[in-house]
Amino acid sequence: MIDVSFLSPPRRWPLRVMGAVRRRLRTSELWLIMLSVAVGAAAGLLAVFQSRVAHGLQSLLYHIGDADHLSAVARISPLRALWLPVGGLALGVFSWFVSRRRAGGLVDVVEANALYGGVLGLADSAIVCIQTMLSNGVGASVGLEAAYAQAGGAAASFAGGRLKVRRHDMRILVGAGAGAAIGAAFGAPLTGAFYAFEIVIGSYTPSAIAPVAAACLTAVLAAKGAGGLPYSIEIKTQKAPDIVGYALYSGLGLISALVGVAIMRLVAGVERLVRRSPIPQALRPMIGGFLLAGLAIVSPQTLSAGHGALHLDLAVGMPLAILALVLLLKTTASVVSLGFGFRGGLFFASLFLGSLLGQIYAGLADLTPLAEKLSPENAALVGMGALAVSIVGGPLTMSFLVLETTGDFGIAAAALCAALIASTVVRERFGYSFSTWRLHLRGETIRSARDIGWMRSLTAERMMRPDAQSVAAATRIEAFRQRFPLGSTSRVILLDEEARYAGMLVTADAFAEGLDPQAAVATLAKNAGLALSPDMNIGAVMHIFEESNADELAVVDAERHVLGLLAESYVARRYAHELERQQLDLYGERAEAEKA
Repeated sequence: MIDVSFLSPPRRWPLRVMGAVRRRLRTSELWLIMLSVAVGAAAGLLAVFQSRVAHGLQSLLYHIGDADHLSAVARISPLRALWLPVGGLALGVFSWFVSRRRAGGLVDVVEANALYGGVLGLADSAIVCIQTMLSNGVGASVGLEAAYAQAGGAAASFAGGRLKVRRHDMRILVGAGAGAAIGAAFGAPLTGAFYAFEIVIGSYTPSAIAPVAAACLTAVLAAKGAGGLPYSIEIKTQKAPDIVGYALYSGLGLISALVGVAIMRLVAGVERLVRRSPIPQALRPMIGGFLLAGLAIVSPQTLSAGHGALHLDLAVGMPLAILALVLLLKTTASVVSLGFGFRGGLFFASLFLGSLLGQIYAGLADLTPLAEKLSPENAALVGMGALAVSIVGGPLTMSFLVLETTGDFGIAAAALCAALIASTVVRERFGYSFSTWRLHLRGETIRSARDIGWMRSLTAERMMRPDAQSVAAATRIEAFRQRFPLGSTSRVILLDEEARYAGMLVTADAFAEGLDPQAAVATLAKNAGLALSPDMNIGAVMHIFEESNADELAVVDAERHVLGLLAESYVARRYAHELERQQLDLYGERAEAEKA
């Protein structure tokens, strides 16, 4: 409790109001929904702001109109294409400057929710947003969706941190903020809501439904009120597919999964090659910019995320060879952009690539006499959703995007079918989305945004008993019996001449018949080579207990000095208790218990 007695009465009331709000947030879902509404409004406005900054930069550098898209221009002159390496140099210098002044990587919303209970730094988020807006603004083949989600999540984390909300509520808020930003960008609140559930929160929780929905609806309204123009994917659908059509679209889902995995592995491979190359970190985006400039001269559709190109290719009806060429060039541009250090995501790029893949699939199906004729428009929508699910994740997210874009339940159902197949294949054969794959390459064991941070915070050091009994390993059994009679303690830690861990002795073993009273207790030691390090999390600790069949283990530091003792029974109870807390949070019952 904050002591405000020293403040004069006029200065006390803001702190009192803040304290009252904090108490309400911990016990009332309605107050959490109200906070989510504010977060959603902020996320929507931030999305509009970032979109205008990036598009304004494109307009300045490439002389396109306010309503035009960079990827839909007829041609890019070689002179204007040089803005790509120039922008890459600016980005590289900025990123190098940032890395010199801060340790560790930048945390995104998925990592924050999975590991840190939704805590996002404003400085980290501002850096990510600036890098993404600059990358997209100069024409790199990346989208702004990562920046939208980062800004919305950061606004939520800031508000939740100031109001000291519970860990579970903070994760919901961050998911609501990120999903609200995506919903505002596409003018699709359901898409934003399921983006929050599937990608940022990691589960569909009853306690999160109302806050997330409120944030997404508010964000869409706020963005429209601010004059923001959402990404429109205006594709006129044809007749709903029949049973044969569903079977063909299932094949498209399978192909999309394979293509998605290939793209993610390509990005990782190029990143690895660039990192091992002698190119300085500050110059990598510039080198990538020169490569992108060459691709842009061949086809401007490789520029930016591809909003204009998506509509252009469907409206014109490109031949199969041209579609295949654009697919290859756009994939190369996206891989080069991310591999050489441009910041951004593959959300919309995967939608564009999926639409190309769907049109190619429909064209090839038409060449097969046994296959039913597929509509290029329908196939583009299904491929769009399936490839986006393969790379970004979220089958319901992408299916609702198709539904909210077209209003056609028939094609949305086909998209869901293909998306589920793609999601299953990627999960079984690869196991990661693009965001979690990059975290995996950094050494993190994250496969979704599901909260595993609580497991990491429960370390052996936090759970151990620091008052463990110890004795020198050279102590004679007779002296040990006098010092530790039966019933005084169950186990004693043995120490060598340098006070380092030398094993564990069960007290009862020292009183067994037939022992030489003059022998050293070291002859009875168990688990001399087995101990826990203080930073081991509860998962690793439970695994060691299971493998060793030990009841208690010592916790030692790097020099094997004993810090404490940890019992398997206590670890199991603590794990069960934390699981119960997680379950209560999942269904919103913990707040009800606190209210009662």
